[in-house]
This record gives sequence, structure tokens and C-alpha cells, in this order.
Amino acid sequence: MKTPLSIRARLIWGAFGVLLVFLAAAGWAVQQAYVDGVRAQRFARLQTTIYLLMAGAELNAQGALVMPATLAEPRLSLPASGLYANIANLDKNEEWQSVSTLGLNPPFQRRQAPGQWYFATVIAPPAQPGDTAQSARAYLAASYAVKWSVNDRAAPLVFSVLEDKAAFDQELQAFARTLWSWLGGAGLLLLLTQSLLLRWGLAPLGRMAREIRHIEKGEQARVEGNYPVELAGLTHNLNGLMEQERARQTRYKDALDDLAHSLKTPLAALRASLDTPGELPGMVAQQVARMDDIVVHQLGRAGASGAARFAPHLALAPILSRIRDTLAKVYVDKNLVFALDCPPALTWRMDQGDAFEMLGNVLDNAAKWAQKQVSARIWVDGKLLHIRVCDDGPGLADPQAVLGRRVRLDERVPGHGIGLAVVRDLVASHQGELTVTKSGLGGAQIDISLHAA
Repeated sequence: MKTPLSIRARLIWGAFGVLLVFLAAAGWAVQQAYVDGVRAQRFARLQTTIYLLMAGAELNAQGALVMPATLAEPRLSLPASGLYANIANLDKNEEWQSVSTLGLNPPFQRRQAPGQWYFATVIAPPAQPGDTAQSARAYLAASYAVKWSVNDRAAPLVFSVLEDKAAFDQELQAFARTLWSWLGGAGLLLLLTQSLLLRWGLAPLGRMAREIRHIEKGEQARVEGNYPVELAGLTHNLNGLMEQERARQTRYKDALDDLAHSLKTPLAALRASLDTPGELPGMVAQQVARMDDIVVHQLGRAGASGAARFAPHLALAPILSRIRDTLAKVYVDKNLVFALDCPPALTWRMDQGDAFEMLGNVLDNAAKWAQKQVSARIWVDGKLLHIRVCDDGPGLADPQAVLGRRVRLDERVPGHGIGLAVVRDLVASHQGELTVTKSGLGGAQIDISLHAA
């Protein structure tokens, strides 16, 4: 599979593409504006030359065209100067051409409606067939036709001026070279600046990647750098995930160690009973039941998901109702009354299995010892989830015997099984607290407080 481009490469190439398109569009727009401006300026100069010709032109009594020996525009008097003029007297079928046209045949405009200006770029026709040099010459042309009045007669005159387009093209080429050179340099400078800014902006990602490699190698335990706000949430969640995973691994290890340690005593008792065959069946049944409790207890500890930062929010009221319905069937002979208080909209970030295990065990313990009534209340206060379960039974004479850390199963409070010990471990895995006191109903009150993940 092809390796995808890095974020830095994508940003640099993307910036390069956007910059290239922007500079090309801006350069083209500036160049076109400059071309239009220079062309308009050139045509305005040609128009001025036509006004000079009109100022010097005269018609004699016979209607023939008379021009002065010298003109105000000196280039019209220099052969091949690049500026050429022509006046066509249509009634007399005569023409006047400036001295600058000597030896040339510029494509003057000789027919035009009176009172109209004509501006265009024209190509000179070839002087001879195959003369590519002559045919390739282009001119900027301006012409104006008038009705010239003399002796109560109107003579149609067409004033036409041409300018060699080569100077115009050279000016545009010089501007284009300067423009694109500066734009290219500016583009390279901007691209370099963007690359440096991207390097600086993406530096925290590089630091985070290096820290994660150190974590993979075991050189550090968590992401410790101070990162921008966009990455702070990621580093916080990543650290929480790693801590949760380490807690789960520690719980697995502790559960296996405790399981191995707890099984030694019943195994030793079974081994000792081999010497007394008469007591063997009863001893086997007793120790197998004990080992079954041990295995269930340690599997419950190991299977606890613990505080799940990335678990979805779980509605607790339906779970509480399902547990109540199940216990009502199990203890149907007691005809217990369950008082549940949990808002239907209350949710908490918790694994569903942990919720059933935790609430199921405390409610089962309360139902087992209750005489007639069991109450359960769940509420949220700030960032704490509170669970309180009460019963009207005899209560616990020594709560620490149930909640004490690493209490052996043969030292537990008789009749309470392993349920509360499993709940204790579940609450600990959620960084919560569990307390057992005397309830207002006369029996035990179990309070659980869980911190938000």
C-alpha cells in the first residue's frame, strides 16, 4: 500500500498550488491591465497626431490638398521612423503621405464613414509574394474621416496614422519579464516563509510523535510536554487511556496473583484429606465450593472494565429497573418492596457490564438481608455520581471485614458472599469510594461515589 503524504507535505504542496494559481491569476490580471493601458495611451498619441494633421491640412481653390513643408511631429519627417501618416482626398482621388513612409507601403485606412474614429491593430500586406518579413509587420492604426468645407463645398478627407507595433511589443515584453520575475521571486519567498511557518506550527506534532516513541520504548510513562490548546485535549485523553490500560493490567496481575495464592489453601486441604478417605467426599465438596467462590471473585475483579474515558454515556434507570425485576423474582417469597429513585435522563460514562455488576451485587446483598423493604437512589452532584442502597435487615456488624483490602474469603462476613468484595474492586477501578453505614431503615446503607472519567 502506498504511504500517504505527511501532513507537512500536504500543506506545503497545497500552499504551493494555491500560491501558484493566485500569482498566475494576479499576474495575468496586472499584465492585461497594463496592456490595455499602454494600448489606450498609444492610441491617444495617434489621435493627437491626427489632430496635428488636421491643423496643418488645407484645400486650395480647386479642392486639392495642400500640406505644410514641416509638421509639428518630427518623426513624420524621418524615413522609417515607425510613425507614418496618410491623408486621402477622396473627391480628387489624391493622397498625401508623410516622408517617414519613404520606401514603405503601410496599410493605411482610405475608406471610412465621416465622423467616425477607427482604432485597430493591422497587418501589413506583403510587398511581394513570399516576402515573410514584410508580411509579418504589424501596426497600431488610428483614422478619422471628415467632411472638409471649402468654398461652400464639402470634400471628404480620411486622416490615417500608423505606428510600428514592434516598439509596443517590446515595451510589453519588458514589462512582462519584470512582472513575472518579481512575482516569481515573491512566490519563492512566500513559499519559503510558509514552509518555515508550517515547520514552526507543526513542531508540537513532531514533539508529540517523539514522546510517543519514547513511551513505546519504555523510556517514559506518559506524555509530559506542554502543548497548544488544539493538542491539549488529545494529550490529556491519551494519558488517561494509558493510565486506564496500566490499571487494567495491574488489576489482571493482582487478580492472578491473588487467585494463585487463594487456591493454595483449599488445595492443601484436599491433599491432606487423602489420608482420611472417609472424610474425602465432604472435604471435596466443601473445598470445591470454596474454590468456586475464589475463582468467581477473582474473575470479577479481573473483568472489571474500570473508568472508561471513551465509553458512551449509559442510562442507569433502565438497568436499575431490570435488576429490580430480576431480584423480585429471585426473592418472591419475601414479597419485598423496592423503592427506586433515579431520573430517567441520568446518564454516566460507564461500561454496561460494570454497571450491572456493581448495582446488581449491592441490590442483591440488600435483598438477601432485607425483611420487607429495599431502597435505591442514584443522583449526580457536580462531577460525582452517587449511589445509595439501603435495606431494613440486621445490617453489618463489622463492615471492614467486607471492605478491607485483600481480605481472604474464609475471613469474610458469613452470608455476604463475594458480592461486596467484587463491588469494592469495581469501585476502586473507577477511582471511587465505597462506605457501609447503618441506614435509616435499620439495616445496612451502602454509599458509592464515582468520579467522572
